[in-house]
Amino acid sequence: MTVTTRATVPQTLARFDCVDDSTLTRALYTTDASLYRVEPLAVAFPRTRDELVEVVRAALEAEVSVTVRGAGTSCAGNAVGPGLVVDVARHLNRVVSIDPDAATATVEPGVVHATLQAQARPLGLRFGPDPSTHTRCTIGGMIGNNACGPRALGYGRTADNVVSLEVLTGSGEIVTVTSGEPSTGGLATDLRALVGANLGLVRTEFGRFGRQVSGYSMEHLLPERKFDLARFLAGTEGTLAVILSATVRLVRDLPHAAVVALGYPSMADAADAVPALLPHRPVAAEGMDRRIVDVVARTKGPAAVPALPAGDGWMFVELVGEDEAEVRSRAEALLATSGCLDGWVVDDPTAADRLWKIREDGAGLAGVSLADPAYPGWEDAAVLPERLGAYLREFDQLLQEFGLHGLPYGHFGDGCVHVRIDFPLEREGGAAVYRQFVERAAALVASHGGSMSGEHGDGRARSALLPAMYSPEAIALFGQVKALFDPRGLLNPGVLVDPVAVDADVRVAATVGSPLRLSDPHFVREVHQCSGVGKCVTATLGPGAVMCPSYQATRNEKDSTRGRARVLQEMVNGSLVAGGWRSPEVHEALDLCLSCKGCGRDCPTGIDMAAYKSRVLHESYKGRLRPLSHYTLGQLPRWLSLVHVVPGVSALANVALSVPGVGSLAKRLAGVDGRRPLPRFNPGGSQRRRAAHRGRSTGSGTADAGGGVPGRHGRVAVWVDSFTDAFEGTQVASLMAVLERAGYQPEVISDRACCGLTWITTGQLDGARAQLRGALEVLAPIAEAGVTIVGAEPSCLAVWRSDAPELLPDDPRVGIVASAVRTLAEVLSSTPDWQAPDLSGHEVVAQPHCHHASVLGWSADADVLGRTGATVTTLGGCCGLAGNFGVERGHYETSVAVAETALLPALRANPRAIVLADGFSCRKQVDDLTQRRAMTLAELLLTHS
Repeated sequence: MTVTTRATVPQTLARFDCVDDSTLTRALYTTDASLYRVEPLAVAFPRTRDELVEVVRAALEAEVSVTVRGAGTSCAGNAVGPGLVVDVARHLNRVVSIDPDAATATVEPGVVHATLQAQARPLGLRFGPDPSTHTRCTIGGMIGNNACGPRALGYGRTADNVVSLEVLTGSGEIVTVTSGEPSTGGLATDLRALVGANLGLVRTEFGRFGRQVSGYSMEHLLPERKFDLARFLAGTEGTLAVILSATVRLVRDLPHAAVVALGYPSMADAADAVPALLPHRPVAAEGMDRRIVDVVARTKGPAAVPALPAGDGWMFVELVGEDEAEVRSRAEALLATSGCLDGWVVDDPTAADRLWKIREDGAGLAGVSLADPAYPGWEDAAVLPERLGAYLREFDQLLQEFGLHGLPYGHFGDGCVHVRIDFPLEREGGAAVYRQFVERAAALVASHGGSMSGEHGDGRARSALLPAMYSPEAIALFGQVKALFDPRGLLNPGVLVDPVAVDADVRVAATVGSPLRLSDPHFVREVHQCSGVGKCVTATLGPGAVMCPSYQATRNEKDSTRGRARVLQEMVNGSLVAGGWRSPEVHEALDLCLSCKGCGRDCPTGIDMAAYKSRVLHESYKGRLRPLSHYTLGQLPRWLSLVHVVPGVSALANVALSVPGVGSLAKRLAGVDGRRPLPRFNPGGSQRRRAAHRGRSTGSGTADAGGGVPGRHGRVAVWVDSFTDAFEGTQVASLMAVLERAGYQPEVISDRACCGLTWITTGQLDGARAQLRGALEVLAPIAEAGVTIVGAEPSCLAVWRSDAPELLPDDPRVGIVASAVRTLAEVLSSTPDWQAPDLSGHEVVAQPHCHHASVLGWSADADVLGRTGATVTTLGGCCGLAGNFGVERGHYETSVAVAETALLPALRANPRAIVLADGFSCRKQVDDLTQRRAMTLAELLLTHS
């Protein structure tokens, strides 16, 4: 059960069933994507506009502060607060209407940017600003922060694209404001009078350049700007009003684009060239230097970095237009005037995408690629483009002075620079160093006439720094504006007006003296790698992506990688989630984690929730009685090996388990959900032993498909895992045959070698180590002899490349075995004379096992399937069974819901397609839910050769 503290919530709020003050939910919302941690009193999930109005008014009546949250991807601490946090993303996420003639869209505040784009695209329209978090950030959040993104140079900031807003002020009044139309009412009258009394101040200090996002954008309220209250409210960060609905401008995506790649001696030199590029009307001009490029190459491999122009600093510039020749002419003119060392126009869209991917990958890796963790805080300062080069040089000097490091990059066309910096927050006094640095950085930016924030808003990170760029009179004006909209100061307190100190409530710094940090600093550092950027809560999975299957099924923050990391961080902190490893909040958050390892690959910060779940279970049950399923399903290979000790037992077991009542009893005793069919044992006993026997009698002169003789490529060892060994199937025989036909001499490893996967997933790590050591005794001598080991089950192969090095870090044999194990596809794709069978005309739906896609990689399989000529649909996501997860009682509904995110819709859409699944779990899920038989790659290649 989730621990609750409802007594602390005023009755006016407690009466709403959309308000949740459980410890778990509060833990999930203590932070966003920033440095900061603030415990909320409660979290609300309003389902309708009217309920949003009612719950906010109830909070205001009870004098409880209100902080509205969209996707929670704020880097500045704009979306954390001590009172009621209102999550508008869960339910208020509809595109209400799109008017293609007016080129506008009306949306609820929680609609995801990518959802709006998907609905506008068929009409030839798009919402202009496009932040890097576009797959999960909300339009309401973008309006709150006045978000921009790389193409704001061409399409403007969010404020420039707001048509009208319906808002609820801090006094509970509902106001509708429309850009270009007169605003009436007492609030507008008072605000107009306030601006009228400060015209000189507003005209001289506000709206000096496009990325002056810090503070309130008072320039929109000038008479010459027609007192545009709708645009003014963009960027007020929820401190003046709560957005109920918004109408935004859409733009037409121009049909032709060109990218120009430019190289310079340094990033600062690239920045110096920006003013010469702007007359050519680029829509984006992104800058970076070798620091980012080297990180991408080191982390993703050299192939991730395409050929770049000579130099150590680069800009990628995009131009768009109606006429292809005109765009090309502009691109060539830009190149000629760029002053670059080297450069070219990129004609191929695929090549252009690879350049942008460097920027995207580098941004994601910036926080985890230095020797120490890097953090936001000084995240998105901006200066006038003509001052950018000088600012970058002085900023690097400031980093050196403090002994800090960062990986700058940014929207150079707008003068905006992003950077994550390795502030020493894990050490005593680290928060003070952070404050000293950002105060100096603020003075530096102000000296160049810049803005503390260029697109993320000020939040808790920069609000206290505003006096560096604004006069005392301007700061006082902010307070007067706030008093008009929010007289009791209840909307997002501590932000912009009466700000909290920049070094207050720093999440990592609060853990410096925690017992767990002292005893296991490595684990604490790992769980704090989650920056909250929220790639795991994307609206839809990208091609081939796996993370996060449970969130895709439930849409609940606690079931996301980020949510689980937040709860683990709170466990480390200990003040809210106070029970350590055994905290019920921790176990509830981890319960629906499928241990898919998708986050290990897909999360830009490298979170490995499968490993953390194993660790939590290991620590929780040390010296204690475990759940029954840990002994049954968690040690299943041990029980499976007993089935084959006596000949005929497996066949008898199949008969017995099919008897009504016996199978149900067996499921109940094993902790298996009653709706889950039990797999059938191999009636002839161990596949491993049978295949080994057949292998010894296999002739060596049989002709193979390649035209040679089996064995010409030498020996390979076939490792039969516990599941393949015990359960019904032809996988091993097919694998042997395909290897023979490819010119290899396959020899089955006759001794049992279990990787301990089920022990790992149930947190029985001591038992897992014992299983791995036993397997090393069998596999290491083979690997040391230089023999390739081909496995049938991808999840077991993946153990050697991921879990085994972590569990046995001091055993050199692990690395030897890890480098020797291969999938069938990896063997075939590297065999020069292997000829794929012709599958032209066949449709294949391929479900990669999660561990296959996330750890081993799918590229070799894609290559092999591509050579067959088949039409292949490769699914992302997870099948939903995930080893013992979908078998256990309490997980069946989630298991099926996960299958419904990709697998089941694909099978319904392709009723006659061949279903390909190398993973035992995936094949079983297909059979259980559709009664269709899935084939392994070996079976597919053999039956069609």
